[in-house]
Amino acid sequence: MPNPDALARAESLIAVIPDYPEPGVLFRDIAPLLADRDALRASTDALLAPFAGAFDVVAGIEARGFLLAGAAAIAAGVGLVPIRKAGKLPRPAASVDYALEYGTATIEMHDDIPRGARVLLIDDVLATGGTLAAGRELVHRVGGEVAGIAVLMELEALGGRAVLGDPDAHSVFRV
Repeated sequence: MPNPDALARAESLIAVIPDYPEPGVLFRDIAPLLADRDALRASTDALLAPFAGAFDVVAGIEARGFLLAGAAAIAAGVGLVPIRKAGKLPRPAASVDYALEYGTATIEMHDDIPRGARVLLIDDVLATGGTLAAGRELVHRVGGEVAGIAVLMELEALGGRAVLGDPDAHSVFRV
């Protein structure tokens, strides 16, 4: 597990942008954390720590989840499978529609993993839980087994953990 001081410093680099993308929203911008080598490493190590040796591949959810999942895959010495918004993959094998607070969306995934592969699902934020629940369903549809779910930060007030139905989902930071 990374040093608590390194994690506290990493968390301090997350910029809070009021009223973005709309009034009343406090957007958490992880770009400063990603730009800092030590903060990125500490955060990546913290994402992976509970799942060491328990997964074969990492799946990252578009778009900021890709960045974290790529770093995690390299650090763990495993492959990476992207989960993308509808229409972005040239040969989607499965898709899942899910509800957003303002409508619906669709995500898709290739079937580039062997049946039974243990998949660590990574995203940047657990908010309302819909995107991660859809990602978990996609992994199952292509024959994978979700070994765990890890997010950089959880917005606890939005209740996503209950919607996700996974009390063991791992959050590096909770706000």
